[in-house]
Order: sequence, then C-alpha cells, then structure tokens
Amino acid sequence: MANLDRILIVDNEPGSLSVVTTLLKAEGYQVTPLRESEKALELVKSDEEFELMVFDIRMSPVDGMELLKVAREFRPTVSVIMMTAYGTVETAIEALKLGAFDYVTKPYKVEELLITVQRALEYTKTLQENIDLKAQLGSRYEYDNIICESPAMRNVCDMIERVAPTDVTVLIYGESGTGKELVAKAIHEHSHRKGQRFVAVNCAALPEPLLESEMFGHVKGAFTGASSSKAGLFEVADAGTIFLDEIGGMPINIQGKLLRVLQEKEVRRVGGSENLPVNTRVLAATNTRLEDLIKRGTFREDLYYRLSVIPIEIKPLRERLQDILPLAYHLLRSELSQGARMPSIDSEVRDMLTRYAWPGNVRELENAMKHAVTFATGDVITKDVLPARLLDVMASMPAGFPLKPGEPFNCKALKNYLRDREKEYVVQVLSHFDGDKSKAAEALQVSLATLYRKLPESYR
Repeated sequence: MANLDRILIVDNEPGSLSVVTTLLKAEGYQVTPLRESEKALELVKSDEEFELMVFDIRMSPVDGMELLKVAREFRPTVSVIMMTAYGTVETAIEALKLGAFDYVTKPYKVEELLITVQRALEYTKTLQENIDLKAQLGSRYEYDNIICESPAMRNVCDMIERVAPTDVTVLIYGESGTGKELVAKAIHEHSHRKGQRFVAVNCAALPEPLLESEMFGHVKGAFTGASSSKAGLFEVADAGTIFLDEIGGMPINIQGKLLRVLQEKEVRRVGGSENLPVNTRVLAATNTRLEDLIKRGTFREDLYYRLSVIPIEIKPLRERLQDILPLAYHLLRSELSQGARMPSIDSEVRDMLTRYAWPGNVRELENAMKHAVTFATGDVITKDVLPARLLDVMASMPAGFPLKPGEPFNCKALKNYLRDREKEYVVQVLSHFDGDKSKAAEALQVSLATLYRKLPESYR
C-alpha cells in the first residue's frame, strides 16, 4: 500500500544507503536517497516537503551534525533520525540536544529501525497537528475580528487603540482587499461615537455631481430631478463617523469643498446658501500613495495634510505571512453554518496558502475559503477544493521560487534574478521590523550602509 510519508536519507556509504532505501520503499514510503551531503544541505533549505529526515553522522564535506542543525532551523516540525557505525553515548547525547528525534547505530535490526521511523513520523504529525490546531482555535492576537499575529498588524491594532478615543482625522493606507474599512469600523466602535452612525462612501465609485450631492446634500431645485431637499452624508453621520474610502479618486473640485468642511466643521448643500454645522469624525482610506497624486496635480496638498494627521498603513498579506493561516481558519469559521464541524487544512494546502502572493489580499483569501467550504466533501480542506486560479499559479511556479501571480516566467540573467529576489527579501525583513532599518540590518548581519544600497529606491 502506498504511503504519503516522504523520507530524505543522506549517507555517504552507498551500500548502507541502498539497504535503508530498499527497506523503506518496501514499506511503501516515498524515499529520496542522497550520497552527496552538500546537495542534501541545499535540499534541507529548500521548499521540498519531507515528513522525516535520516542523516548519517560521519560524512563529508558536510557532516550529519551540521545537517541536523540546519534542519532544526529550516524545518522545526520535521523529525530527524541520526545513524552511524561509530556511535558513542556522548555523540548520542549531543545529537539529542541538537534536536534529533532518535539515534540508531549500525548495524541495526530491521524491526528496530522500522519502529523508530514509525515513531518519528507520528511525532512529526503531532507537531504539525498542534500547529494546525492552534490556528483552528484562533489567533492569539485578535482585535475586533482583525487577526494580528504579525508584528505589522499588532502595530495597526495598537494604533487603533490609541486613536479611537480621540476625534483626530485618520488616513488609512493599504492595497485593495487589505481590510481598510474593517480598521475604520474598529476605530469607530472603540470611540465615544460608537453609539452613533458609521457611514461609508466610495469616493471613486460615483460621478462628480452625484458624489457632491451624496456627501453634502442638496436643496430642492438645485438641479434637474432635485424635487426635494436631501441631507448629505456628513449630516447623516452627525455625531458619528464618516469613512471616505478611495479618497484618492475624489474629483479635485470636491476636494476643495471637503477641505472647507474639515476646517470649518460645517457643510453647505448643493444649491443652498446656508452653512449647516456638523460634528462628524472623518476617516479616509486610499490604495494609492497620495504623495504621488499630489505630484501629478490630482490631489490637493493642503487636503492631504488635513487628512493624514494620523496615518495607519496596512501591509499586504504577502508581507505578513504569520497572519495567513489564522486568517484562513477565521474566515472558514465565519462561512460555516451553525453547528457545522470545523474542517482542518492539510499540510499541502497550508504550504500553498503561505507561498501564494495573494494579489487580492484578505478579500482574495476570503473568496478562496468560501470556494473551499462550498466544494469540500469531508473534514479536511485539500487542494482539490481551492480556486482554479490559485492552483494554476502555484503549478506554474518554479520549484523553490514563489513567483507573484501573473508574473511571466521570462528567462533572465541569474545575477539579475538573484538581485531582484534579494531586494524582495530585504523588504520583507524590513517590514518584519516595522521599518526599523537598524534592526533589519542587524538581523541580516549587514551594515546599515549595505542595507540602504540593497533596498529599492522607494524604501530608502
């Protein structure tokens, strides 16, 4: 019977390697045998999945102990068995201290080896199930349905707590689908205005005349079809909060009127002559850098400074990998009917979810979980129930290189490719330390000057 467990065996001795490989294959395991320990070192660091690794201790140029150390660093949930013909108690203790699951000496009894392998595989499954269960039980850090396992999102939640009790204007920046409105609602719900209305308007979705009327209202006869007076959203949200989504798409003429509302705390309806006082807190959001729009002349600089009293940036999902699995389970839970059993996510899908770049961010992940719940037939989410687009992108990825969705696989000089990937990694590390370049340089073990040289221009 075929076994899905994958085992990597590394041994310089061809005879010993052949015997163990034949033995484990006969038991149905999927075995990858290697004599070259330097190749094994690269494989241990790669994305190729294994449930168990078996290393001979005495090898060159890379010995088994070195492989064990690397395995503990890169694959903390994969069991490792050490074997050698030169076993001593001291060596065994050292291997166990470094994190080996067990230690066998040559010549070994077949039954003893198979039992050790079985126990090691069961231990690997237990470790991975614990990680899975932890994600299922929910995030350790959650704030008003905002999953904040990553340092970047914990910082966002900390900012929400700090600004919510105030009336200060907040500008929320993030790519499409990152949850900007969710953050705005959290600010409102933790403010003294929480009992009042939260009104959202998409500034890029409405044509200029309609947007002006929606925001500021109009009087009867102000334009064709205005058969009665209408209060604008600023009046509707009086004593509450108005959320101006995609503020960068607001027409320049309306920006001037919005600036006056922020300055004077009053609105004038379209076609009216009376100024009406409003006590409305303003939260705004954009997926475009307003500084760039100012340079293009499509956004007022004075309005920008009025809006961005407190800026909050939500990092894209691809830069906060710690949030992906807790988010996936949170979204799965929200899609289940009452009393339905919570499914688990198998290891292959967990790997795909964390390697995929999520160009649509949380919104795309939510759609993927809805798709999975709709088509799942058991208690485990497998790749068969994931959206076809996600599967297509993952299938097109070169092994070990999580290319971005839609990025063509064009051949380029290796030096250029590695330089680009290096920049991406440096940016990820910088994001992990919330933009602190000194901490990022220390973690990367490079000088601050070197870090600056390796950063993309926009991050310097």
